[in-house]
Amino acid sequence: MKKLFLCIGILSMPFLNAQDITDALRYSQQDILGTARFRGMSGAFGALGGDLSALQVNPAGSAVFLNSYGSVTLSTNRISNDAFYFNTFNSTNTNNVNFNQVGAVFVYNNNNNTSGINKLSLGIVYDQTSDNANEFFVSGRSTNSIDTFFLSEAQGIPQGLISRRSRETVGDLYSFLGENEGYSAQQAFLGREAFVIEANDVNDPNNTTYFSNVAPGVFDQEYFYESTGLNGKFSLNGGAQINQNLYIGINLNSHFINFDRVTEFFEGNNNTGSNVNEIIFTNRLSTIGAGFSAQIGGIAKLSKMIRVGASFESPTWYYIEEETTQRLETLSDTDGRAIVNPNVINIFPEYKLRTPAKATGSIAFLFEQQGLISLDYSYKDYSTTQLSSDEGGNFANLNQEIENSLQSSSTIRIGTEWKYDRWSFRGGYSFEESPYKDELIMGDRTGFSIGAGYDFGKFKFDVAYDYTQQEREEQFYPNSAFTNFAVIDTYVDSLTFTLGVNF
Repeated sequence: MKKLFLCIGILSMPFLNAQDITDALRYSQQDILGTARFRGMSGAFGALGGDLSALQVNPAGSAVFLNSYGSVTLSTNRISNDAFYFNTFNSTNTNNVNFNQVGAVFVYNNNNNTSGINKLSLGIVYDQTSDNANEFFVSGRSTNSIDTFFLSEAQGIPQGLISRRSRETVGDLYSFLGENEGYSAQQAFLGREAFVIEANDVNDPNNTTYFSNVAPGVFDQEYFYESTGLNGKFSLNGGAQINQNLYIGINLNSHFINFDRVTEFFEGNNNTGSNVNEIIFTNRLSTIGAGFSAQIGGIAKLSKMIRVGASFESPTWYYIEEETTQRLETLSDTDGRAIVNPNVINIFPEYKLRTPAKATGSIAFLFEQQGLISLDYSYKDYSTTQLSSDEGGNFANLNQEIENSLQSSSTIRIGTEWKYDRWSFRGGYSFEESPYKDELIMGDRTGFSIGAGYDFGKFKFDVAYDYTQQEREEQFYPNSAFTNFAVIDTYVDSLTFTLGVNF
């Protein structure tokens, strides 16, 4: 018996764009993450400052600090996904732990100045902007087979192009197709090699039409999704207090993306006349990226009771690289079990992503030293998201789809904090509109939070609990003829702990 050795081929794919609208949206959104005080008030800090994660909203917040300060934050998350697919329900829970914030701000007070610049601040902060860890499982019975995916990709492709020659391996032809023909040819080859589809004229290498070896009927289907990684940013902040009532600030942000995903689709049938009774289709995606953005902002004291804030965050300009692998397995009455595993890594040309800019207006009401109420309103137009490439990639159709499908989105965050002796007690609420014009694709996101903190003097300790909910459609293979999707209702609850120190 021959031994099978794993062979990894690496290739460039100039004709293939693996990206879709969900990828562009994934890297354009941010979660409410950061310090426990920030999360305990649902991130409503645009007119307040005085917290390291508040610099995410308004960089002028660093100048509000009375003295130099540093903090580190740990959070635990539980993600619950309720999946509905053809009247079948499945629930999946995922738990993870992250250090999602660390940083410090250094404050220089010019106490002798009664006009002009009274204070300067310099901040260096790391913030996790989104958690990519997620998992869900879908099962149900459908009348649509995944064979439509392979059939639609194959139609129009000559049979001779996707047929192996003498001594040509699966990996050899899969690599050639990726380098020279693109995504559809690779999928057609996988489907034909695993006997899902067959040429109408098997003896004609110029044949361009195909039929399915899967008979119509009902199909028991399962879909497993697992992703890992996180997105974050490092911010260099500068701020100043001018006179007694105005704070200004600027952030220069360096962003990174780390996203890995594996999906596995299973289909089984006992349909009369079906030559193929099982299909298992596995796809892996690995994404890394780096980007840059800038923010400016200001906070003004209108009175002892009222503060207002305004900030603007530029688009983030990302450079993104992606890699994929695929595997297809079938069980056939006549051909037995067929495993098509090219062991080839598809490396896509680097592309650029420009995410939307964001504008935020804020107001806060302070009740001397007893407590406060804060409100933030943010506006972000997701239809302005754009992809481009310096290496020949054509994103015109995807950019048009983004413009047609996405919309501007408003976010409202309300937070409050009340003090008793050395204790602080907090609560908050957040609402974010769907970025999609069709809210059935992705609904609004809502959340609430509570928290508490204790001031030891030099040290501070804070804890927060927050909860968010959002419903969306998960299409298994976007932009394909196989249009089946599940409805996923996602609930995320988190515990966050922050240790801060004055120095």
